Amino acid sequence: MYPSTQTARRSALEKAERLRLLSSTERDLIRLVHEPGFPRWLEQIKATGGCAHPIYLSGRTTLRDAATGSVLRHYDTAAEPGGRLPVRCRNRRQTRCEPCSREHAGDTYHLVRCGLRGGKGTPDRVQLHPRVLLTLTAPSFGPVHRATSESLCRSRNAGCTCDHGRPLACNRQHADGDTVIGQPLCPDCYDYTGHVLWHAHAGRLWNRFCHTIRRRLGTSAGIAQTRLRDHLTLSFAKVAEYQKRGAIHFHAVIRLDGPDGPSTPPPAWATPELLTGAIEFAAASVTVRTPYSPATGERVLRFGQQLDVHPIASEAFSGSTAVTDDAVAAYVAKYITKSVSSNAGGLDHRITHYSGIALAPVSAHIRALMGTCWRLGALLELAGLNLRSWAHTLGYRGHALTKSRRYSTTYGHLRAARADHQSGASSLSMDSRATVTESAWRYVGSGHSLAAAEIAYGIASDISAARELRREIMMCGGADVE
Repeated sequence: MYPSTQTARRSALEKAERLRLLSSTERDLIRLVHEPGFPRWLEQIKATGGCAHPIYLSGRTTLRDAATGSVLRHYDTAAEPGGRLPVRCRNRRQTRCEPCSREHAGDTYHLVRCGLRGGKGTPDRVQLHPRVLLTLTAPSFGPVHRATSESLCRSRNAGCTCDHGRPLACNRQHADGDTVIGQPLCPDCYDYTGHVLWHAHAGRLWNRFCHTIRRRLGTSAGIAQTRLRDHLTLSFAKVAEYQKRGAIHFHAVIRLDGPDGPSTPPPAWATPELLTGAIEFAAASVTVRTPYSPATGERVLRFGQQLDVHPIASEAFSGSTAVTDDAVAAYVAKYITKSVSSNAGGLDHRITHYSGIALAPVSAHIRALMGTCWRLGALLELAGLNLRSWAHTLGYRGHALTKSRRYSTTYGHLRAARADHQSGASSLSMDSRATVTESAWRYVGSGHSLAAAEIAYGIASDISAARELRREIMMCGGADVE
């Protein structure tokens, strides 16, 4: 064997040994940076904000002049790395994709804010309409540990025991981060069936709640229910949040408009005080009956006794007893990225087999709620509730945010406006010519490789750090920051 051949062979062996000592992520990183389209791929990932689980699409889109057929703009993924284009996953859950959840929270802020201050198709006069911020809670299904710094947990039950001989007071003070918060004092006493069934019917409770508010408003004004729409409409935006005990509660903005929606004023008799009274009446009276089952009986479900209602004042007319538009929008947007996993310590993905519950990294309380969903889901009389499919959300099957049609703009409009701004389509929209769009797209994959995930995480961290720096500069009044 010639010396040059021996040297080449030795070099190859040394290179193979070095590669063997590298981790899977490091080997994937070497492969990725040597790809011919790596610089363009890096630009794409930056454009997605460092999305943790992008969706890859392949296809093309063409914008033509409707009259002449001439091409105004054309894009094809054939020239992209791998012939595909990554787009955001748009997952609202912070535990799944922090960059997309942050963007979704921003959209929610503007959606709620537009319904309070106007803008993006909603008239500014909504600032003068009666508006309230309310919180509706679930009823008690059994005593649980609470976060408190002023009194002992369940101290009013000190010395009492339940039917199972367990004390109804733990005689401890719990800090906010204590993992025992939300756990039942006696799991055998806790009404897990009632908890799950309440979640399954929470959407119907809310619908009846809104219907009862309208009926109460009509009754107070001496107007028949069938004629109320001739005088006013009720608009709302509602977000659902999990408490530590794993129970849903609702934060909602409710607004009274005229008969034609936000563009018309409500009648003079529709005051914030009247709206508050109607909300309190509806929260205390509305009920929903569950389907009868020999295993669970027929239950009457209602909201909990804890109810908070606050009037909303515009920034220009804010008082000491009212919350403001921007504060409400920020308050609601804060909860939209949360899920059962982030608040109650549950799961943010579906369960397909009972073993997924038994092996889930959750507390015994959450596991019991999931198990109850699974058992009740096997009952024919409760099949319509589809509890097994929603075991990971503890039986709750509603959306994180719902709103009435006339409340404000939509997520779709906000995303379209942002996409037009980023792509420069807004300049084309200034042209008076009518256009026709021809598109053909298909799904080709999703997610990152090991190294790509690390790079995307770094991009998302850099964007977040830059955002925080800009916020600090704004708080300093735009002063120079070294």
